[in-house]
Amino acid sequence: MADLPVACTLSPAALQARRENLLHLLLRRTKERRELPNGYSLRFAAESDVLCEIVRAIDNERQCCRFLRFAVTVEPDDGPITVDLTGPAGTREFLAAMFGM
Repeated sequence: MADLPVACTLSPAALQARRENLLHLLLRRTKERRELPNGYSLRFAAESDVLCEIVRAIDNERQCCRFLRFAVTVEPDDGPITVDLTGPAGTREFLAAMFGM
């Protein structure tokens, strides 16, 4: 795995709680997960609260993993919501190790 610039200032306990309470809950709601060259594409159903959960997870992850890139696509009507979670080389492997993707 590449040496990614993780500059997290959270305590180990706070970091673990954040992962379990936000990103893990969000990842359980994915309807489809695809590998990208440097990350993952996550697809969600257009449920009323999922977009708010995505924004909260992104806000929290930016506090720790500032190298991550997030691209959110909200399809019209009741179409799906897609989050492309990418970064520099090694990001996909980092995400797989951190979150069991």
